[in-house]
Amino acid sequence: MNCCLLLPFMLGIPLLWPFLKAKESSKTEEVKPPRGSHLRVKRGWMWNHFFVPEEMNKTRHHIGQLKSDIDNGNNSFQYKLLGAGAGSIFVIDERTGDIYAVQKLDREERSLYTLRAQVTDISTGKAVEPESEFVIRVSDINDNEPQFLHEPYEAIVPEMSPEGTFVIQVTASDADDPSSGNHARLLYSLLQGQPYFSIEPTTGVIRISSQMDRELQDEYWVIIQAKDMIGLPGALSGTTSVLIKLSDVNDNKPVFKESLYRMTVSESAPTGTSIGKIKAYDNDIGENAEMDYSIEEDDSLTFDIITNNENQEGIVILKKRMDFERQSQYRIRARVQNRRVDEQLMKYHTEASTTLIKVQVEDADEPPVFLRPYYIFEIFEGRPHGSVVGMVSATDPDQRKSPIWYSITRSRVFRIDDNGTIVTTNPLDRETSTWHNLSITATEEYNVQQISAVPVYVQVLNINDHAPEFSEYYETYVCENAGSGQITQL
Repeated sequence: MNCCLLLPFMLGIPLLWPFLKAKESSKTEEVKPPRGSHLRVKRGWMWNHFFVPEEMNKTRHHIGQLKSDIDNGNNSFQYKLLGAGAGSIFVIDERTGDIYAVQKLDREERSLYTLRAQVTDISTGKAVEPESEFVIRVSDINDNEPQFLHEPYEAIVPEMSPEGTFVIQVTASDADDPSSGNHARLLYSLLQGQPYFSIEPTTGVIRISSQMDRELQDEYWVIIQAKDMIGLPGALSGTTSVLIKLSDVNDNKPVFKESLYRMTVSESAPTGTSIGKIKAYDNDIGENAEMDYSIEEDDSLTFDIITNNENQEGIVILKKRMDFERQSQYRIRARVQNRRVDEQLMKYHTEASTTLIKVQVEDADEPPVFLRPYYIFEIFEGRPHGSVVGMVSATDPDQRKSPIWYSITRSRVFRIDDNGTIVTTNPLDRETSTWHNLSITATEEYNVQQISAVPVYVQVLNINDHAPEFSEYYETYVCENAGSGQITQL
């Protein structure tokens, strides 16, 4: 026989259990009289255990009968009901002892009522039996649907978590009697959330059933249903929603979206100048998206990259000065990688992303450059006007090669020609000035703001242009008889 066919029968037995017990427990209650009472000891009350189903819609529902064992049915006894609910919720037929419920009861508000019974002889007015206490129990029906506790539910679980990972446990409560059949026995099921989540039917534990990628979807709404009666026909149900958010793990490496960056920089830019920015993108967030940029290839050792931690950009800077005339283009390669990567996630970061950067150096308008840092010339004194002293030369280092004008600052004895030749304007006298210090200025014709100067030192050389002279006038005397060879004066 198929065991599944027996399941409803086996599960249904607990539903009938209270009523089967009630039938089996019919008995005669023997009440011991109080001390000093002259009542016969053998007398006693007779009743069944009393049960009344909750939520009965009848205006008068028969519960059972109270009866003395000496009542022969001749209507000579009067029955009375005392206690909470007597006369309002429960009434008794004074002649027969039949008890009735006249109001609809709710077991979840009150599950039992304790009452007292009296029976008297109508003719004498005396008690036939001692006053006795009895209980009317309100039997449960499945009239409460499961209610979830601790709503709203929200959970956070790392993305890419393996199958079976615990997410959260939801718990529902049923106000019905847990001892009454399966009224409060719950089964949990998933109404929305497959195939990524599953739920354990009896515990309400939600687990991951398929790996999820936060970069594709970062949160999920899962709807859970709890059914009482372990899901049998007639079961009541309640639902709740669980918001499950995926926290980020570093399963994505930063990647350059641009394979080539072009930048320009003036050759006059000083060291440390920022010449451009590069940007890589990481689908992760927070610390998992922090990255560092570096130079992978730069034979010239001219550039460096620093990372802007606020916007995760790479800033390309100069490490040393450039000369357009020496090299006007550079090709460098940059790489990017995450700052922190857990060892178990290194498989996602095996090869760093790189990009090519082409740097174009712009020609700056530089001042003329003299061929020497200073000049020293020699010229003999006494040379005529227009004599050549020497020649200086300056060139425009830029590509356009502007013509150069020359000039001498504050000199009355020299001038300079357009080709840089220095000539005298007056004869030079070494005995007057041995050295002449000049400042020669070179100016670009295409941009007169571009000026350079160089010092020129001119040494005047001596010629034999002066006869010897005595330092003073000498006058001497000699005797008339002085002899030959005689010294007359020293």
